Amino acid sequence: MTESLIAFAILLLLVALRVPIAFAMGLVGFAGFGLTVGWSPSMAMAVNVTYETGLAYSLSVVPLFILMGNFVRQAGLSDELYAASYAFLGHRRGGLAMATVVACGGFSAVCGSSLATAATMSKVAMPPMRRFGYADSLAAGSIAAGGTLGILIPPSVILVIYGIMTESDIGRLFIAGVVPGILGILLYLVAVQVTVMLNPAAGPPGERLDWRARMRAVAGVWGVLVLFVLVIGGIYGGVFTPTEAGGIGAFGAFLFALLRRRLGWRDLVQILTESVRTTAMIFTILIGALIFSNYINVAGMPSQLGALVTSYDLSPMVVVLLIMLIYVALGCVLESLSMILLTVPVFYPLVQGLDFGTMIDPDMVLIWFGIVIVVVTEISLITPPVGLNVFVLNGMLPDVRLATIFKGVTPFWIVDIVRLALLVLLPAISLWLPSLMMR
Repeated sequence: MTESLIAFAILLLLVALRVPIAFAMGLVGFAGFGLTVGWSPSMAMAVNVTYETGLAYSLSVVPLFILMGNFVRQAGLSDELYAASYAFLGHRRGGLAMATVVACGGFSAVCGSSLATAATMSKVAMPPMRRFGYADSLAAGSIAAGGTLGILIPPSVILVIYGIMTESDIGRLFIAGVVPGILGILLYLVAVQVTVMLNPAAGPPGERLDWRARMRAVAGVWGVLVLFVLVIGGIYGGVFTPTEAGGIGAFGAFLFALLRRRLGWRDLVQILTESVRTTAMIFTILIGALIFSNYINVAGMPSQLGALVTSYDLSPMVVVLLIMLIYVALGCVLESLSMILLTVPVFYPLVQGLDFGTMIDPDMVLIWFGIVIVVVTEISLITPPVGLNVFVLNGMLPDVRLATIFKGVTPFWIVDIVRLALLVLLPAISLWLPSLMMR
């Protein structure tokens, strides 16, 4: 245990010194493995991890969903989602912020990236909110918080990575994220409502549209609905695998962008280049994390943690709550993907060995734990000092101060903590839909 803790301390020190997280994890894992087992086995391990990760069929779903999200942005579906949400909610006090949250949820269903959702919706939603006199804190806060839904509502790249690392069914993970994602949208709407109740001037009402205009706006989101039903419905019905769903979704998004005449040769090259860069970044971090996790396993940290829990006779829920506290603390200093890749190899064997009795089906423990982890990660995306969505939004809106955005997201991460508590104490919220897939 001591060696593993020293390795974590060195890793955090390297990150603090601005060493890229992928290289920091790979370097510490390689050195630790070499000192523990031998340098030749360590070199062979690093080579095998790099080779097998690059050729893993299961990981091919990652670039496909990234590509789908980029085509969706190019097709302009985000504008239609916001227009449809605004048509029904815009006339309410705080309604434009509510419309932003709903549109973020819809965009997440065909994007799979929190950062992309926040960046895209900042261009779509911020101008009309400013036009109607919304406070920058509420406007920016609703965009940053709504963007976090991108890593939970399927398809989610984070859930794909988690499923591969824990050898869990990715299809069930996707379906398990649906209800918690909807719950997140509803709680975010509550956060907006409370904000405008306390400060009515923060979110003045917009224009009320008649039913004809509302129906036209709803008709405009058929593209999003078709893509979501095709991808998620196909997985849920067992028609195709998540990897096949990624390919079909990417091709469908490509057709939408093409038919709308939003895709030229220069756009196509830019989308493909951006997708390759994002995929390479994720794969590099994943390789570094796998090298580090191999050392942690050799050092025996997961088994030692299990023995420690057994010796103190802690209940499974107490153990999970302690893990959540660790994630909340790490979320203040680590980026979300890095945090998951760094900690999942340590914690998932521990959670898998816990006896939850009749509360959770043993075959579904890792599915439930994955959703809980992603929700904690969502919280880390909007909490200081390293709220990545906040920094992305600050880059897109340089005239809005960081402190203003962090003030605006405060009600949202408070309701996120409420949602996290519900998911931990009531596992059926996330396990109901995937349990139906087993029948």
